[in-house]
Amino acid sequence: MKKLIALVVSIMFSFAVAGVAVAQTPAPKPEEKKMEKKETKADCLKMAKDDAAKKAECEKKFPKKEGAAATTPTK
Repeated sequence: MKKLIALVVSIMFSFAVAGVAVAQTPAPKPEEKKMEKKETKADCLKMAKDDAAKKAECEKKFPKKEGAAATTPTK
């Protein structure tokens, strides 16, 4: 009976030591996915707010596409 109790205690001790060792190792850092967000004309104008110079810079940066309808379509 003493040997059985000693066996159970030694197994529990082994699990405890292994648990402490695992708990102290640092977790691997997750990889950061770098996603480049493309700035749109709307975003640029939103950041410019009331500044005319910045708005003009946005207009230069994002020129109107040729062939795009400048007005809303009529029915």
